Amino acid sequence: MGNINFSKLIPWIPAFIEGTFNTIILSLLSVILGLILGLLAVTMKRSHRKIVRWIGNAYTQVIRGTPMILQLIIWLYAFPPLGIQIPSIPALGDVFGSREFLTAIIALGVNSGAYVCELLRGGLDSIDKGQMEAGRSLGLKRSQVMKYIILPQAIKVVLPGLGNEFIQMIKESAIVSTVGIFDVMYTSNIVKASTYSIFEPLIAIALIYFVMTNICTTLLGLLERRLKTDA
Repeated sequence: MGNINFSKLIPWIPAFIEGTFNTIILSLLSVILGLILGLLAVTMKRSHRKIVRWIGNAYTQVIRGTPMILQLIIWLYAFPPLGIQIPSIPALGDVFGSREFLTAIIALGVNSGAYVCELLRGGLDSIDKGQMEAGRSLGLKRSQVMKYIILPQAIKVVLPGLGNEFIQMIKESAIVSTVGIFDVMYTSNIVKASTYSIFEPLIAIALIYFVMTNICTTLLGLLERRLKTDA
């Protein structure tokens, strides 16, 4: 224990802060993309067209049935030789505009979308089916009933689940550090290489993840109580 010295991490505090910010941005954008894809997928799975339902089911089964790290590596290294490559956007900066960071958003967002789809499916199934019939009897199209009546109720039901998905994404996004993307986990590699310390940076990052997830959990609890009060 005498060799443990956390004071050597002080010069690296800005790097830890930047890495934490990058992790939050990556996780938030991935979940937003996942919400969009999840909405699309659940709509496809409820389609009257068999081929559309098949595509929606295939998407969720393949994504949920394979590791996220494998999906990320495929997006980064297997797809580009096939001509499928996310271009860099230099205007967004060296980190946010890099091909790797943008590809990670796509890969994590596609992964999140499969799980969000199942959350939304459960939310839609919880809505009384008579509401669709009531909406149709008022002259609304099926898509209008879904958009203006059923989806708003379903999203309210699954909001806590979406919050948990964001918390889960904060933790799971650590895998991007394995492909050289500068997030809070990757900061440990930089600090270790510069200070020759292993224990201290890992403990610091564990505390950062603990604080981030607990803040999100607290906010999610407040949201759930607010929803129960409004119900």
